[in-house]
Amino acid sequence: MTPLAPVTSAGLAGLNAAAAAADLTVCSSASWPETDADREVTPLAGFVESTFSPLLAEVAGRALRRRGQPQASGKVTAVVIVTALGDVTSAIRVAAAVDSGDRVLPLMFFQSVPNAVAGYLAARWHLTGPVVCVSGTSAGLDVAALLIDDADADEALVVRVDLAVTSGDRDRAAAILVTGPADRERPGT
Repeated sequence: MTPLAPVTSAGLAGLNAAAAAADLTVCSSASWPETDADREVTPLAGFVESTFSPLLAEVAGRALRRRGQPQASGKVTAVVIVTALGDVTSAIRVAAAVDSGDRVLPLMFFQSVPNAVAGYLAARWHLTGPVVCVSGTSAGLDVAALLIDDADADEALVVRVDLAVTSGDRDRAAAILVTGPADRERPGT
């Protein structure tokens, strides 16, 4: 098997730059790790063996808590997940079980889909917008801009997660909550 090449995470700076390029306003942001205390992500019920979904939920929660004001009633928030390789840990575990003829845990099927955690986010934070998963940061911000421009969402939570695939690397994640510029006209206005 060919070893995986290191994944260069766009991080928070990359998300902010892509948001600016897409003419989006960043309302709040978060990343992992932010401080030396960010060593182990808190487990997330229903997600096993991998840090992908717990990490995504952690940075998304941080960004949503930092929004500055409570979410207005009726506001639609899209969730855009950006990941170059998805939940590599779960994919490897499922592939190993299939290759060896072992039974695959039902939770592993569920969480091997990168946007499975979006349901948790929607329930936890009362988000009602569309969910999209893409592999590139620019694509993620372009999708967020389109959802806002087309009035499918008032704002978009864009979360980038990259699990470490090489020794010595760390899991990384970043999230930004974006809206369109204040002077942008929306359809029907």
